[in-house]
Amino acid sequence: TPLEEIEIKPQITGIIDRILLSEGDKVKKGDLIATVRVVPNEQSLISAKGRVNNIKLRLDNAILSFNRNKKLFDKGVIAQSAYETIELTYNQAKQDLKNAQNDYQIIKKGFSGSGASANTNIIAQMSGTILEIPVKEGDQVIQSNNFNAGTTIASIADMSKMIFEGKVDESEVGKLTNGAMIKVSIGAIEGVKFPAKLNFIAPKGTEEGGAVQFKIKADVTLDNNIFIRAGYSANADIILEEKDSILAIKEALLRFDRKTETPYVEVRIGESVFEKRTLKLGTSDNVNVEILEGVVEGDEIKVWNKVSKKDDENENE
Repeated sequence: TPLEEIEIKPQITGIIDRILLSEGDKVKKGDLIATVRVVPNEQSLISAKGRVNNIKLRLDNAILSFNRNKKLFDKGVIAQSAYETIELTYNQAKQDLKNAQNDYQIIKKGFSGSGASANTNIIAQMSGTILEIPVKEGDQVIQSNNFNAGTTIASIADMSKMIFEGKVDESEVGKLTNGAMIKVSIGAIEGVKFPAKLNFIAPKGTEEGGAVQFKIKADVTLDNNIFIRAGYSANADIILEEKDSILAIKEALLRFDRKTETPYVEVRIGESVFEKRTLKLGTSDNVNVEILEGVVEGDEIKVWNKVSKKDDENENE
């Protein structure tokens, strides 16, 4: 999974006018991906137009009042404070008209005359690769706001930084530590294992199929010669403990005393003669187990294919 992935959503509601790029294309921050054509709401448009007309009437009245009172102020007929109040009303009316006209243009076109067409342009918010464009030209899109997640126009990810996400059983999670090295195998890429470092172990597990699983994440070191796609299925080998050049046997050869649960094997000491040896065990990978004491290299250990009734009775003695 890409470490950084974002979804691009429109700032306005409208219809996809043009799509300029395709899935898989590499982009830089600021590149134009698509454009949106605004389809104005008729009721909102009429309301905004009415507000513009009303403010124009108020401004016309403010202009007449300002011009008339300016002459009176110049002649010393009215006080300066009264003139300044009338001037403020005039300036406020001018600003209100400008704001109303901008609102009208935004509803009609998606942008104001002074704001260019930034809202109708869908641009890349980061550099990376376009993973998906789930819309096509002519589709209606909804802006993102506090009440609606909005329509995703494109998803972009930095494919040079990948993470492995997996789950570990509760019986093993206690053996893991952040920073531990693991090896990631990808099903679609045979014969290659990618080194990775654990960076997250979930503090809380979730029950799945009767077992509690804990989510883990690891930063993957990529091979520049191999292209990794987002969403590949992968498994990880986690080395909890590693030993080399040790004495080990198959776990299937072990027997356990029914009373003390002490592990043991039977070692051949003569023709069809075996001796019971109590063992001290070390590291195990559930297939092979390390032998610390009890047997030495070269000992012939009895293979237990099937426990006979006599053997079972002897163990109960």
